[in-house]
Formats: sequence, C-alpha cells, structure tokens
Amino acid sequence: MNPTFIGILGLVLMLALFMTRMPVAYVMALVGFVGFSAMISLKGGLGLLSRSIYETFSSYGLTTIPLFILMGQIAFNCGIGRRLYDTAYKFFGAIRGGLAMATVTACTAFGAVCGSSPATAATLATVGLPEMRRYHYADELSSGSVASGGGLGMIMPPSVVLIVYGILTEQSIGALFVAGILPALVLTALFILCIMIWCRFQPEQGPRGERFTWRQRIRSLTNMIDTLLVFILVMGGLFFGLFTPTEAAAVGAFGVLAVALIRRRITWAGIVKSLYETLRTSCMVMFLIAGAVIFGKFLAVTRIPFNVAAWIGGFHLPPYLILSAIIVVYFIGGCVMDALALVMLTIPIFYPVVIQLGYDPVWFGIIIVLVTQMGVITPPVGINVYVVYGVSQGAVGGIALEKIFKGIFPFLIAVIVGTALMILFPQIVLLLPNLMY
Repeated sequence: MNPTFIGILGLVLMLALFMTRMPVAYVMALVGFVGFSAMISLKGGLGLLSRSIYETFSSYGLTTIPLFILMGQIAFNCGIGRRLYDTAYKFFGAIRGGLAMATVTACTAFGAVCGSSPATAATLATVGLPEMRRYHYADELSSGSVASGGGLGMIMPPSVVLIVYGILTEQSIGALFVAGILPALVLTALFILCIMIWCRFQPEQGPRGERFTWRQRIRSLTNMIDTLLVFILVMGGLFFGLFTPTEAAAVGAFGVLAVALIRRRITWAGIVKSLYETLRTSCMVMFLIAGAVIFGKFLAVTRIPFNVAAWIGGFHLPPYLILSAIIVVYFIGGCVMDALALVMLTIPIFYPVVIQLGYDPVWFGIIIVLVTQMGVITPPVGINVYVVYGVSQGAVGGIALEKIFKGIFPFLIAVIVGTALMILFPQIVLLLPNLMY
C-alpha cells in the first residue's frame, strides 16, 4: 500500500478518534503506533512505543517543563497574582476602564513567573472579577479582559508552549524566551488601547474607580519586587549564559519557593497542592509530547511532511501566501483543540515547509504561539473562557458564557492586529534574540 495513502488514512482515523473525546495524547500515540507497525513491523512499532515513552519521561531536557510548572503553581498559591493586581490597580484604577487595564497588566506580570495561560486566567479571575463587580463594571469587559489577558501567559517567558516548540524543533529555548518578551509587551499595550477605545464609546462598561496618591502608587511597587527578582534571576541567567534552561527552571522554582517561605505567604497545604498540580499537569504534558513523538515518527516514514513541502513548493506561490494559509490552519485548529496539542500535532508537518521557505524558526515559533493564543479564547473550546466561567461561579455568583465570549471579541481583534505587526515587522520578535545570541 502507498505510504502516503496510509498516512492520510492515519490522519483521518486520528480526527475520527478526536470526535470521541478520547485524550489527544492517547490518540496520537495509538494512531502512530498502529500506522508505524503497519508500515514497518509490529516489533518495530512496539519498540517505537516503548522507546518514545521512556525517552520522553527520562529526558533531562524535558525537566524544564515540570520545574517551570512548579514555579507557576507556587507563585499561584502564595498570592503573587493578588499583589501584582493590587499594584496595577493603584496605577490604573482611576481611569475609565482602569480595572480592566490593571487586570491585563497583572496578567502579563504574572505570566513572567507562571508560563500557563489557564493558570494566569484563573489567578486573575479570582482576584479581579470581584473587584470589577464591586465597581460596577459590565460583565463583558471584566470577564473578557481576564480571559484574554490570561492568554498572555502563553507568550510571556517562561512559556510551556515555547519550551515544547523548542524541544520539538531543536531551537534554543533561551532564544525563544527572549523573543517572546517584546511581543508580550506589544500585546499588553494593544489590550490597554482596546479597553480605552471600548470604554470611550461605551463608558458604562468600565466606570472610573478609586483614585490613589502617587505616594500610595510608589509604595505599591514593593509588591512587584518578588516577581522582578525571580524574572531577572531566571532570564538574566539565561541571557548571560550562567545556566541552561533546565537550570534556570530549577533556580526559578527554588527562588519562588524561597520568597514564599521567607515572607510566610504559603502554607504546608499550599506546598502540597502545588506539588500535586505540578505532577498532574506535567504528566499530561509529557504524555502529549510522547504521543506527538510517536505520531511524528509515523508521519516521517509516510513522508507526508516532505511531500507537503514539495507540493507547496511546486505551486511557486509567494512565501507570504503559503505562510498565511498555515496561519489560517492554526487559527481554525486553535478553535477546536488545546494549544499545546495543536502545536505538537502540526509542527512535524509545517515546520519543514516554513524552513524551506526561508523563515526564521524562532520568529515562526512566536507567530504560532500568537495565533494559538487566539484559540484559548475563541469558541467552541476556548479553555480560558471556561476557566473564567468556572471561577466566576464562586467569585461573583456566575457570569453567563455568552457574555464572556462577547467580551473577548475586542481583544481578539487586538491579537490579530498584534500578529499582523509581528509578521510585517519581524524585527520586533528578533531584536532581543539577535542582541543576546
């Protein structure tokens, strides 16, 4: 049987299994194993299955994932997000829509010690939704700013998605982290601009809040010392080659834990909860990686990625048109799949195409994260929307899903504008990596 036909059959089978709501990791591993066994041999398939799972879970390089996840969980459970929000609130609260701006700013800052989009959204929803409800903010703006701002945790280093992309493509994780800083700040500015425009035309969405003196504002900056110290420690060490990404993750996790213990802001129950959530999330990510590796090996023997690259190259289309088509695929895929699973599933197919077209792999990684960031807030999956919906039940008595989805659309436009800027001006992404590396 033709290898390409077997590969297409495998892709169809995989999509069919997705419809059954079977976990993505298991689907990729199963289809990859069955397809590889059919093309090579059962013994070869069993060898691939056992070797891939063992190598994934025993990989030293992949220890960055549980360590950065632990860092984010400890930061979540010791109240760093609440203190960051308090600082942002004192600076922006008196402006129309200022609480929403404070939420977005705090999301960016918390993303610098978290790396997880749902965790960032959950933290700021717990803190921000009750405050915005107290100051009579409309549910659309309050929930939309939290859900969309949480997506900034995907691109602000340390980002779990960027770590996985770097591992799959053998790119420098340090360079990817550095490349994510300016785009994250640009998106934050676009979100704030979006809120200003929205509240200018619909003032009832975000009434003015309490005004603070400059003395109070300056004093509140002490709340950011913890985050800045950890961020400078981790990113500075990477910039200057003091330690590897794995060592940086360990230093970051230890730094957050040390700060939490010294300030007595975490209990034993909080530490246990952090370890439990880290174990659960890390196992999920590791199985996703193992499944993606198995599926990727199957695709490699079918030669579909190389055939796709050759087929696209045969059209003699301008590279930007091909890139646009790939971005559309990621956008549509992000609407129906988890961002991490989508990246691992598609990178073996599209990465060779992008490299053949001459695009920078670090730049492409940031673009992919930006596009999949749209997926965490768009229906029908929109994981951040459901996180905010769940948190709102206890925080403010519940916000209707349709209101949250309505609230994210202005921010979705801001992400699209931001992505277009990164495509038109790739120097925004590549400036810091070129300086540091």
